[in-house]
Order: sequence, then structure tokens, then C-alpha cells
Amino acid sequence: MSIQLFDLSGKRALITGSSQGIGHALANGLAAAGAEIILNGRDEEKLKAAAESLGARHTLAFDATDHDAVRMAIDTFEAQVGAIDILVNNAGMQHRMPLEDFPADAFERLLKTNVSTVFNVGQAVARHMIKRGSGKIINIASVQTALARPGIAPYTATKGAVGNLTKGMTADWAKYGLQCNAIAPGYFDTPLNAALVADPTFSAWLEKRTPAGRWGKVEELVGACIFLSSDASSFVNGHVLYVDGGITASL
Repeated sequence: MSIQLFDLSGKRALITGSSQGIGHALANGLAAAGAEIILNGRDEEKLKAAAESLGARHTLAFDATDHDAVRMAIDTFEAQVGAIDILVNNAGMQHRMPLEDFPADAFERLLKTNVSTVFNVGQAVARHMIKRGSGKIINIASVQTALARPGIAPYTATKGAVGNLTKGMTADWAKYGLQCNAIAPGYFDTPLNAALVADPTFSAWLEKRTPAGRWGKVEELVGACIFLSSDASSFVNGHVLYVDGGITASL
């Protein structure tokens, strides 16, 4: 097998929520594999700083929860700049609270940020990919796509939805030449998990619970993303790839 199967030269990749954390790391990894990256976020200043740090030529500052704004931004980019060959749906948020006390507005915000964004950006980009007969969509799911933990039931529900929406994308779009898959990270040291990383009790529990015995590093997600973005995964579709140090494999 040639290493060229993993070469992303000549491809253009949009990564939502890429001004920090997992999205930033994936954007950096895709760029290193040869892709031209497009960064996205809502905070224009953070987005500008991320673009400078990664040497990115393109940024798209839109709110991924706004269906009309997403459609306009994607259509304009495709018309004025060119094709988006790879989409990484990474935008997401967390809210921790016991389910019996969970605020309704926080639940709705989680649904919009973690699920509606995947639908909004996925649909807008796929409409162009379908016309070309090719494209890669990678949704960022979670270990919570398969497992639950106290205090994050609504987040668990949203990530379960991301896993099934990925399968639905495949059912509708594989016939047009698109490969739609998901990466499900375990516990990674990111801004989203800052409170847990800082909690020695939780970190000790996690290290015992995870066969690999540690937190993941965001750079360890890059290989999976390159694989699912490249020709190497040309017949991989509707798959949720867990990158979790073995946490879903062991009781």
C-alpha cells in the first residue's frame, strides 16, 4: 500500500470550531498532510489568532447553529474560492449538571451546538459534494456516543445523535460518492475538559478506568482524521472510530 493513499495535497478541508482544542489540532494535522485548511469559529479574534498560528489562508466566521448563515457562508465560499473536499464537524460544547436539575435552556443549547451544527454544515457542504460526486465528512462524536456517565446525560444524548446522524448521512449520500464517518474521542486534555483535568480525583479514576492508563493528547486524533479524509478510507462509510485508549473495550 502506497503512503500516497494518505496524501491530502490538492484537497481543501473545513474544520468547524477550529480556533482551539481538538479542532485546532485536527486542522494542524490535516495541513501537515497537505490539505489547504479553512478555519471556522464564532469569535473572529480567536479565529484570526488560530489562522496566524497555523498559517491558514482561509477563515469562515459563522455561527454553525444558524442554518441560513451556514448555507450562505458555504455557498459563497464555494462560488468565490472553490470546492470544499473535506468537512470536519467539530463544533461542540459541554454542560455538567445532574439530570434532575438540568436547565431546559441548557439542554436546548447542547442540542443546537452538538447536533444542529452537524446537520447544518453537513447539509450545506454535502449539496456541493453531491454535484461533484465525491467528498469526505467526518463528524466528531465521543466516547459518550456509546457510554454514559453521571452528570452529562444531555451531552450523552447529543453525541449518540451524532453517531446515528453519521449513519444517516451514509445511508443518503454514499450513493453519490461521499464517505461519512465519525471519530469518537475518549478523554482528552482539552479546554472542554479543563475542569476534569484539574480534578485529581477524577484523573485518578480515569487512569484506572482506561486500559492505556492516561488522558489522551489531541495530537493522537490526527492519524484517524487523516485516514478518514484520504483515499485510504474510500470504502469506509458510516463508521464510528473510537480513539479512546481502550475505555470502550474494557469494564
